This record gives sequence, structure tokens and C-alpha cells, in this order.
Amino acid sequence: MNQNKATIAKGVDSLMVFLYIAMVIIGLLCIFSVEYRPGDRVIQSFLGFKKEYSKQFLYFGVCCVLAIFILLTDSKLFTATANLSYLGGILLVLATFVVGKEVKGSKSWIPIGSLISIQPVELCKIFVSLALAKYLSQPEMDFKKQRSQLIAAALVFTPAIFSIMQGETGLALVYFCFLIPMYREGLSPAYLIIGAAMGVLLVISLLFPAKVLIVVFSGVTIALIYLLKKMISKHRQLLLIIISLWLFCCVFVGIIVPFTFKHVFKGYQSDRIYSMVGVDNPYANNNDVANSDDIKEKERKKKQQDYNVKQSKIAIGSGGLLGKGFLKGTQTQGDFVPEQHTDFIFTSIGENFGFVGSTALMLIYLGILFRIVFIAERQRSTFSRVYAYCVAAIIFFHVVVNICVTVGLAPVIGITLPLMSYGGSSLLTFTVLIFILIKLDADRQMILR
Repeated sequence: MNQNKATIAKGVDSLMVFLYIAMVIIGLLCIFSVEYRPGDRVIQSFLGFKKEYSKQFLYFGVCCVLAIFILLTDSKLFTATANLSYLGGILLVLATFVVGKEVKGSKSWIPIGSLISIQPVELCKIFVSLALAKYLSQPEMDFKKQRSQLIAAALVFTPAIFSIMQGETGLALVYFCFLIPMYREGLSPAYLIIGAAMGVLLVISLLFPAKVLIVVFSGVTIALIYLLKKMISKHRQLLLIIISLWLFCCVFVGIIVPFTFKHVFKGYQSDRIYSMVGVDNPYANNNDVANSDDIKEKERKKKQQDYNVKQSKIAIGSGGLLGKGFLKGTQTQGDFVPEQHTDFIFTSIGENFGFVGSTALMLIYLGILFRIVFIAERQRSTFSRVYAYCVAAIIFFHVVVNICVTVGLAPVIGITLPLMSYGGSSLLTFTVLIFILIKLDADRQMILR
């Protein structure tokens, strides 16, 4: 027995394990704090698995068993089965279109028994991380070649496309985080700059009418051509670049954005995005609104979305500097904040423990990210390094977006807070991601491909 324990613990990063357990326990306490009511029989609730906190405790137990299994597994198994597991993940995502059940407008869940449902597109982040690490660790891989970049992009964004088809736009956005490990392995920073520029252009197109922006772009283009006429006379390509940028900006704000919000996004999705920037959705009347009853329903949904964020802000703000204390939150315990045990779990930290508690939580997440990056950079194997950066990118994206949603800086898109939000699929995904990383790090002297 002692020999088995030594085998499991050999080379394991104990700090990473401690941070994982600490975050899960904090999450359990937060779920308990928003669901507990005076007079509740806690022991009976745990044994009956009728409450979310009792179910989450069950999920944690399952995850502990799975974590031990991963630590006992040969690291070579992850490289050997990376492509096969990716294919299995894609097939599982496709299966939701046939046997999946619809939850809150998204047909992305597969029920397993009466207690558990899995979300394949959530689990697919594990398989994408392994497959991307496997691909980029191939001998003689030159990731600066466009062909290699396109293959990597196809691996990453195929599940995202299926996620959008299922109505899970928020989870689809998560897959953009894989650009971080791709950048670490040689992806040109020009792609990130272009992506950031398009993001700024999108926000501007939401704030101002397309006709006004086209006039402004045209004026700026004419002014640039006039000011740079001497340079243009020497370098004709500069004129072509300026005109191409002008044409792209005009097409983007005048055609691409309107088409996307009219025909690609659903009504509630476009409403959330425009609500984030504080502007009424100009395409609201074009989103399948047939009569006055439909208009009233859309107005009700819009008010509900605004209500969610407002209540979240009130709950976090009411905590003040030190918070109201554990189990003393009036907003979270009063069920004023919708989805407060899942997407808005951060509100319980803000109200119960205030600014100090929220800051401490952010420091723990920051510690996790720094530790993962430290682990990544000490790997001898490209496979292990790429996988570690995938894990860091996923956690970073989830934390930033989830907290931005709860404080009203991003639209409500259904992103969980890692290891804290209620949900078996989410906890299972992050557990597997982290413990595969811990296992690979324990065997870091081994060269894996």
C-alpha cells in the first residue's frame, strides 16, 4: 500500500494539486452559500443528492477517482490516443444532434441516467488540447508554414462550429483561446493584431451607424492618401494597401456585421451583445418578430437579460470591502441573482467576502496560471509544453470572460468559472485537463511525441 502511494505521488507537483483542491472546496462553499436556507437538513440533502451542492460533492468524488486513475496511467497513453480521442470527441458532439436534450435553448447535452448529463462540446476541449499538442510536436514541424497553421486551425475550430450549430455560442468562443499556445509555438503575431483590430472595428460598428462609419473611413482614407502622396509615388503598393483596408472596413461594417446579426445570430444573442455596449439592437424588429405579442416577449427577455447583470452588480457591490460574511448574503440567499450557482457564482464571493475576498480569489487563479506556465517552460517535450499552454489558455479565458460577464463588461454567454461553477461536465473537464498536465509534468524527463 505504501509502495502504491509512493508511485502515485512520485514527481507530482504538490502545489498544483493543492491549488486544485482549494478551488474546488471554495466552489463547494459558494454553491452551498447560495442554496442553503435556515432549517435545511444538510446531511439529508447530501445523502439524497437533491441539492446542487450535494451533487457537486458527488461530482468531486468522481473527479478524485478519475484524477488518481490519470496519475497511475502511463504518459505515453495520452500521445498514443490523442488523435483517436479527438475523433471520438467529434463523434460525441455529433451525437448530441441525434440523442441530445435541449437545455435553455441549446441542444448540447447528453443525459446519462437521472442525475448526470454531459456536454460533449465542453469535454472536447480536452481532446482538442491533446490533438493540438500531438500535431505541433511532430518531428520536423514548421509551424510558420501556412499549411501547418490551417491544419491546426481546423483541429481547433471544428468543435466550435458544431457548438454554434447547437446554440452554444459562448463555448464556441472558448476555442479562440487555443491561439495562445499556437502563438507560443510560432504563430505570427500579425494574426493576433488583426484579430484585435477586428474586435475594435466590431465594437465601433455596434456604436455607430454603418453609413456614418463608411463616410468617416472614406474621409480618413482620402486624408491618408494626401498626406502620404510622396511615399505613395515611390511605393505604389502602399496605395493598394490603403485602398484595400478602406474597402475591407466598409464591407465589414456595411455588409458582414448586418448580415451576421440578421441571419446568423439569434435574436437573444444579438440583444445581449448590443446590451453590453448600452445600445438598442437595431435588428430587433427583423429577428422573426411577427406581431405585438412577439415584440412584448422580446422586450421581456431583454429586460430579463439586463436584470441578470444588474442583480449581479448589486450583489457584488453590496459586499463592500470585507463582505457580509458567509451565509449572510441577502442578494444571493434571496435568489435575486439568476444562475448564481453556475455562471454567476462569482457574485457569492463578492457579496460574502467583499473586495478582499474577490481579490484573494483572483490571486489564487493568477497563482494557478503562473504555476502552469512555469510547468510548461520546464518541459523537455514539445507535446507536454503545448498541452500545458492549452490548459493555461482555457482557464485564463474562462476566468476573464466569466468575471467580465458578472460585472457587466461582457454579454451573458454562459461561461463557467473554472472549478467553482456547479456542473459535472465543467468540473470533470477542468479536473482531467489539470491532472493530465500534472502527470505529464511528473514524467517530464520523458520525450513524448
